[in-house]
Amino acid sequence: MAGTIRTPWLEHHAALGIEIPEFKDHPLGTYVEQHAKSRPDAPALYFVQREISYREFNRYTNQLANALKGLGLGRGDVIGLHMPNIPQYIFALTAISKIGAIGSGISPLLAPPELAFQIQDANIKAVMTLSDLSGALTAMEAPDCLETVIVTGSADFLAPQPFALSEIKNIKTMTYLDLTDGQSDQFEQVRVDPHDTYMIQYTGGTTGRAKGAMLTHRNIVYNTAQTISVNPFTAGETILLSAFPLFHIAGLSIAIASARYGGMTILVPNPRDTDFICAQLLKYPPTVMAAVPALYDMMVNNSTFKTIDFSKLDVALTGAAPLTRSSYDALSAIIGENKIADIFGMTETGPCYTTNPPKRYKLGSVGMPLPNVLVRIRDVDTGKKDMPVGEPGEITCTGPQVMKGYLNLPEESAHALREIDGQKWMFSGDVGYMDEEGYIFLCDRAKDMLIVGGYKVFSVEVEDKLSSLPEIAACAIIGSPDEARPGNDIVNLYVELTPEHKNADEAQIKANIIAYCRDTMAAYKVPKQVHIIDAIPLTPVGKIDKKALRATAP
Repeated sequence: MAGTIRTPWLEHHAALGIEIPEFKDHPLGTYVEQHAKSRPDAPALYFVQREISYREFNRYTNQLANALKGLGLGRGDVIGLHMPNIPQYIFALTAISKIGAIGSGISPLLAPPELAFQIQDANIKAVMTLSDLSGALTAMEAPDCLETVIVTGSADFLAPQPFALSEIKNIKTMTYLDLTDGQSDQFEQVRVDPHDTYMIQYTGGTTGRAKGAMLTHRNIVYNTAQTISVNPFTAGETILLSAFPLFHIAGLSIAIASARYGGMTILVPNPRDTDFICAQLLKYPPTVMAAVPALYDMMVNNSTFKTIDFSKLDVALTGAAPLTRSSYDALSAIIGENKIADIFGMTETGPCYTTNPPKRYKLGSVGMPLPNVLVRIRDVDTGKKDMPVGEPGEITCTGPQVMKGYLNLPEESAHALREIDGQKWMFSGDVGYMDEEGYIFLCDRAKDMLIVGGYKVFSVEVEDKLSSLPEIAACAIIGSPDEARPGNDIVNLYVELTPEHKNADEAQIKANIIAYCRDTMAAYKVPKQVHIIDAIPLTPVGKIDKKALRATAP
């Protein structure tokens, strides 16, 4: 029987009290307006030392909405958000919703040519940027579509400090505070269709050209309802600390969920500053946390983290990378048992489509489908057959959170979004299998799957086993073409050593690793080359950057 036709997870939904969420097709701006009327003094945001109420949140949003409208921006116009996690980002998300425009998160790490590409590709008319980041805009060759740059300071909502405003040739440039000064604090949400594009979020580009996923108001706002049905937010009680960057779909969706459901978001501008994070958590003990596994590991190693009051913590969300048994146990020992939930998805699915519920967590799995999501495991070669229980294939899903398509890429869209039984299914590019209970286990990215002697090598599986070795702090498997056997790969292992092994004999360490592999895995999985490097490169959200490693592969 094909495991993906069955929906065994529905039994667990019922047992856990998970129901199909009630949903109204309102844009984000409408919800913020409602909170401002019903709970005006409730805290919406906390940034460094400043608490911002829902009344203030709505007022600042309305002033920005009026200012953007005054610049001639409105329905269908694209506005780029080139900032870290600061209040202005949240205000912009809401103002964009209110005027019916489209947002596009822009990574602060992009080089000038990459920045220019996204602006041109998404036809961005205006960019909101941080003063410390504006140099990338002045250094790029400005695309013709760009008309306005709005520059804000990180302290604009703390103690505003003057900063130099760099002019960009032929581009109208102004400060955020000058733009919004004197603007009306009243603005009526324009009517938007739930199927209108709300955000164009670019994929990381780790396996090729970055693509803009067109996500509608319904995609993003409904996805918050799906995730909240499993891990509830309580209006007036939820205190959320998320270390995911807002330009990334995970950070975006978590922040929108908090605003949608009336919680307070603690903004973290630098996710690597665990001292800052712990100080915020001491002041505001959280009910919800969200971070990548690598950051949780860093926090566990910060002595202050152990002194925080986690008695009110409902859930610690994690994602973007696998959570190991040792990390799970170490975090649980501090925050309490049955509080960790893995969330899984991709930019194109708004982002979540599976979760590992805290009380029904299955380590090693990315969980079961969310309410109103269907998942099928299809054969990798053709995508036309359902795979039996326990057998790997490409993970596909359908539901109200699946994107409209890729911007300006009809062929890529047609390949990713295919019709099965009259429904549009997203072919994720992830390889995994489903067990008898409906839990999904990730084997690999389809592009990261290696072929050795006709056998499939799942890099995640090999990396998982090797992570238990005391010498290895982090590792990654990369394939390189086997010239002696066309169509086959050579298995390359990249290793970052633990601090206590940094000065050990590298030849001996390599020999130990190979011996362990030969003892614990099939011969075709054993790495042929072991490369010891200073540090495994990571993407901005903490995933291993295999694109960077491939550039160095022999």
